[in-house]
Amino acid sequence: MIASSVNVIHSVWLDPFSPINAEDRAQLDAAGISVETVSTLGDLTLALRRTHLLIIRLGDSAELLQEVQTLIAQLGFNIPVLCRVDRRRMEVAVEAMRFGALNVLPADEWTPAVWKKAVQGLNAPELKTKSYVFVDPISQHLLALAQRVAQTEVTALLVGPTGAGKEVLARVLHETSPRARGPFVALNCAAMPEHLIEDMLFGHEKGAFTGALKEHKGLFEQAHGGTIFLDEIGEMPMQLQSKLLRVLQEKKLNRLGSELTVDLDVRVIAATNKDLKLAIEQREFREDLYFRISTFRLRISPLKDRTGDILPLAAQSLARHVKDGVPYSLTPEAQRLLVQYPWPGNVRELENVVQRAVVLSSGRVITPAHLMFDDGVLMDQASFPPVDAAVRDALALAQVSPTSLTSSAVANAQPIEQPAFAGQDSASAMHYLPAHAIQAVTTAEPINLEQAVKVSEHQVIMAAIQSTESRIEAAAKLGISPRTLRYKIAQLREMGLIEGVAA
Repeated sequence: MIASSVNVIHSVWLDPFSPINAEDRAQLDAAGISVETVSTLGDLTLALRRTHLLIIRLGDSAELLQEVQTLIAQLGFNIPVLCRVDRRRMEVAVEAMRFGALNVLPADEWTPAVWKKAVQGLNAPELKTKSYVFVDPISQHLLALAQRVAQTEVTALLVGPTGAGKEVLARVLHETSPRARGPFVALNCAAMPEHLIEDMLFGHEKGAFTGALKEHKGLFEQAHGGTIFLDEIGEMPMQLQSKLLRVLQEKKLNRLGSELTVDLDVRVIAATNKDLKLAIEQREFREDLYFRISTFRLRISPLKDRTGDILPLAAQSLARHVKDGVPYSLTPEAQRLLVQYPWPGNVRELENVVQRAVVLSSGRVITPAHLMFDDGVLMDQASFPPVDAAVRDALALAQVSPTSLTSSAVANAQPIEQPAFAGQDSASAMHYLPAHAIQAVTTAEPINLEQAVKVSEHQVIMAAIQSTESRIEAAAKLGISPRTLRYKIAQLREMGLIEGVAA
């Protein structure tokens, strides 16, 4: 799907009574509102992912408004709803406004100026793409809890393994909070020396030390009115912990080299992959600081424990590599391998595997032969245990597009277009490989890139041959000449990758 124009508000149109005609649609276009029509709540569920505004037609009551608001909340969206009501149903208009409608217009009103005024608060230039995956039930529970915490001003401590998505959750807390229009500032406390962290956090005055040629506002001041995210806070030096504690208690700071205090209006979110209580026992972390930052703890489970997120996350990652508008897809066997792999590196490792698969694939279909995990070998479906109930549930969840959370700061953001998953009944390209070729692919010895490319090329060629009636059609499908196809088949036969296929 083409990215949103900054001058157009993309809307979903739900009218159970009468369809919108071309003339009325033109009037809305003149008002800067593009319309995508839906007829059922099922269609609406899919369309909500890519809209800025929902426009619905109400009948004798506001019951439909309540239904769609419930649906929007369940999906984790924050989409304003504009209602159209018959002029004689004034009581329904009043009820709709009471239930939180953005605006109510007469059902026969099409004047562009009126519509522009009705959606005046929706500034399309501020609508940025945001897409967060919360598909697994564990993740959905965490999301619901995070949204409740976001509405308060309490400090939050995010606990979870490296690469599990703590910064993503921190952004969710910020973007669904009243501070969403303020800045979000992040610092990895383990990535910088102690003296630099102090300067980064609290800033300095001109001349405070050698090289301080001008004043510098620290991250706390830069985050004024918004949120500061302190990642890996367990790695913060003890001396700096005491200074941080004082800032959190007094909500004031002193820049280096200054006696003047600066008032702070900042929400603090911290994250760690360490056991801070053990660190307290070992005198590596201050107990008073721990209780100051952990007013509310949110634990992020490792990726292997939320298998329902794996395939949507893979789809999201694949979507970043789309070229020429052609999406990548995963065969059912590749999906199963991704779900069954234990992911010790969590989401970061998954992103690495997806990037490798894109490199190894010469086409747009990702098969087991393209999945190179961090042990450095390509895998196939025989390398993992049989499918269990959790895997089946995750594969079923993958047939539904990943949940996209839109925040108040980027209300009604348009999520990225998700790549397609292969149908459950489609044949895997691995089935075209003879037994000895499968063994070569899954050996414990690392496979080089040239071999991987040949294997991938073989799979694409065999898929084209089996899906067409002649070599000429297969060559046309592959975008090569019949002569080149014959040459490649002969090459693959010499490598032992093709059996029983005439050139």
